[in-house]
Amino acid sequence: MSAASPVPLPIPRSDGQAGPAASAGRRSLAAALLLGALGAAVVLLASGQTWAEGAAAVGGGTLPLDAEGRDVTGAPAALAIVGLAALVAVFAVRSGGRLLVSVLLALSGAGAAATAFLGASDSGALDEKAAEMTGDTAATAESLTHTAWPYVTAVGGLLLLIAGLLALRYGRTWPAMSGRYERDGTPRPRKAAAAPDPDRPEDLWKALDRGEDPTRDG
Repeated sequence: MSAASPVPLPIPRSDGQAGPAASAGRRSLAAALLLGALGAAVVLLASGQTWAEGAAAVGGGTLPLDAEGRDVTGAPAALAIVGLAALVAVFAVRSGGRLLVSVLLALSGAGAAATAFLGASDSGALDEKAAEMTGDTAATAESLTHTAWPYVTAVGGLLLLIAGLLALRYGRTWPAMSGRYERDGTPRPRKAAAAPDPDRPEDLWKALDRGEDPTRDG
C-alpha cells in the first residue's frame, strides 16, 4: 500500500500594493504637515514686514512713510490662521468632514496667496498715512517703492494651498484621532479601594472621607 502524497499548502501571495500605498500616505502626511505649518508661519511673518515705502510732502520737505503688510490688507494673516486651524482639524474628523476641512485648507491658502499678490502694488495704505501726516485728506504718497515681502507672503499661501491639495488627494488614507481620547459619556468603573488598615489612622480617615465604614470587614 503506497503512502499518501502530502497535500501542498497554499502560499500566501503579496501583491505589493499595500506597502506602496501606506508609504505614499505617510509621505503625503509628512509633506502636508510640513508645508502647511511652514506656509502659515511664512504668511504670518511676512505680513508683519514692510510692503511699501514712500514720502509725504510737508511744507518745503518730505516725511518718509512705510506700510506693513497688515496695513495694506489683513486678509493673508487671517486666512493663514484659518488654514492652520484647518490643518489641525483634518486629523480630528473623518470621511465627509475631512473632505470639507481639506477644501477649507486649500481655499485658505489660495486666498492668502491671491490677496498678498494683489496687495503688492497697492498704495492706499501709504496714501492714508500721507493724509494723516499732512492733515490734508487729498494728500497722496510720493516716490512709491514696493518690497518683495508681498510675494514672500504669496509663496506662503501657495504652500498652504499645496497642503490642502495633498489632504484632498491622500487625506482618506491618513489616520484619525485615536478613539481612546474620545469621551463616549459612559461612566468608567471605579477601582475597588483597599480595605483600611486599623493600625494606620490615615487609612481610617481616608475611608471616612470616601463615605465608607472603616469598621466593616473587607
